[in-house]
Amino acid sequence: MNPETTLYLILLLGGLLLVGAEIFLPGGLVGLLGAVALLGAAFVGGSKFAAPYNLLSVALIIVLAGIAIYLWIRFFPKSRMGRKLTLNADGSRFTTVAQESAAWLNQEGQALSALRPAGLALVQGRRVDVVAESSWIPAGARIGVIAVEGNRIVVRQLATPVAPKP
Repeated sequence: MNPETTLYLILLLGGLLLVGAEIFLPGGLVGLLGAVALLGAAFVGGSKFAAPYNLLSVALIIVLAGIAIYLWIRFFPKSRMGRKLTLNADGSRFTTVAQESAAWLNQEGQALSALRPAGLALVQGRRVDVVAESSWIPAGARIGVIAVEGNRIVVRQLATPVAPKP
């Protein structure tokens, strides 16, 4: 084999392997390198081969790339690997933190950490991130939820402390 044919085959096979490796190494760089290698193979084939084979080489690369893209779009998302790599949920049952946290308004709880002014609290048996209304609330203090602003739960220290839970 002459050097042009060897270069052509290396670029063609390397490009196909790199484009195929994009499945396992997402990010675009590997696929881009594969596309550049395929373009290089088309250039080498178009410029170094004899008259009927140069156009045949370029046309074959373009047609095979088009078929590969079509098959990829058509069948990959339905394959076992495609189902693992893609999100199938439509998001209709997703809820925001604000919807969940609105139920904590006017509830009492206990500061699990010192609130300076943010920290953790136990409200309705759940650990939640809270923000103190004023400056500092010590850990173990009894707190009450006074406001829910989006996903921000604002608490105030209540008069009597809660006994720490083991």
